[in-house]
Amino acid sequence: MKMIEAAKRMNRTLLEMHMGMVFFGLVCQIVGAFLVKEQGTYALGLWFGVAFAFAGSIHMCRTLDRALLCGSEASGMVTRGYLFRYFLLAVVLVIISVTEVMNPLVFFLGYMSLKVTAYLQPITHKLCNRLFHEEDLDPLPEEPEAQEGEIPASKY
Repeated sequence: MKMIEAAKRMNRTLLEMHMGMVFFGLVCQIVGAFLVKEQGTYALGLWFGVAFAFAGSIHMCRTLDRALLCGSEASGMVTRGYLFRYFLLAVVLVIISVTEVMNPLVFFLGYMSLKVTAYLQPITHKLCNRLFHEEDLDPLPEEPEAQEGEIPASKY
């Protein structure tokens, strides 16, 4: 119960992304069990990549939160955050490639869980709603579009 309450207080989108990353990692681990000979190296690279994706998603969330408070400098903050994450990814990939402690492609596969979660989001969203016994609210009705030259009455 305490874990569910803590998860409810967490940023919901971030929670859904992390669930998708873990799901993708598990699927890759199961598939890799049948295809890969060096299970230890494969698992190390895959889960290190997933962990790096976790960190990247947290950084992305914090960057967006800070940018929303900045106003005019928001675009620059988001761009700097993006460049920082991908620079760090490139550095880690070079280090992994040079040291050969794990396969850089498997690490990158784990990191790509960050991208795959965007496609899994509708599924993880429904899962979270079931887990927390919640339902989505109906969307607000859209305002009628203003005709050219007219000002909508709701604005005044």
